[in-house]
Amino acid sequence: MTTVQAPAPPALGTTTSLAYAAYERIRDRLIMLDIRPGEPINDGRLAESLGFGRTPVREALKRLETDHLVVSYARRGTFATAVDVTELGAISDLRQQLEPFAAHRAATAATEPMRAALRAMSEKVRALEASGDDRSTLMRLDMSVHRMIYRATGNKHLEDVLIRYDNLATRIWCLVVDKLPDLASHISEHAQLLDAIADGDSERAELLTREHIDSFATEVRRVL
Repeated sequence: MTTVQAPAPPALGTTTSLAYAAYERIRDRLIMLDIRPGEPINDGRLAESLGFGRTPVREALKRLETDHLVVSYARRGTFATAVDVTELGAISDLRQQLEPFAAHRAATAATEPMRAALRAMSEKVRALEASGDDRSTLMRLDMSVHRMIYRATGNKHLEDVLIRYDNLATRIWCLVVDKLPDLASHISEHAQLLDAIADGDSERAELLTREHIDSFATEVRRVL
């Protein structure tokens, strides 16, 4: 199963690395709605289920609050944030500005090893329609494609911002994913974009990104 890609954590064995590992695991559950929107989060039970101590989980939850994936209230506790579909327009506005820029930059700035990785990912998504992967696997692959493109920009600040908004958009998508008739086909659209970035065609990469974001927002609104 493809996992959500993120900046590499420090070497295991430190408090920081354990908190980072807990952060990734909890973030994944929140994005994929395995922890349901509005659900209370008990740090003790969560730590036990993940195999971490309570301290790394508490540190992870603090970070997830800055990502707008959990919210804490005094004397009430911590909860998974609600998924508000009315925020789709605002999130799409930001992605429409930032993601085409990121694709353009990735096409001009990607290293040769990264271009090779982009081409390999392109071949992987092209084969999706015959793969028979379940929807959870497909959604995780979609996130991995996006994160690879963000990483190819070579701009950590841009990468971090885009991951945050992609996480929020993916949570909205997860609400309606069972109503989408051809999820694999939607994800395989990334193949042309990945090729354009790998080939250094910045204008085509920018155009394809705009089209993809518009398609995503339109499809979600249609099924809602």
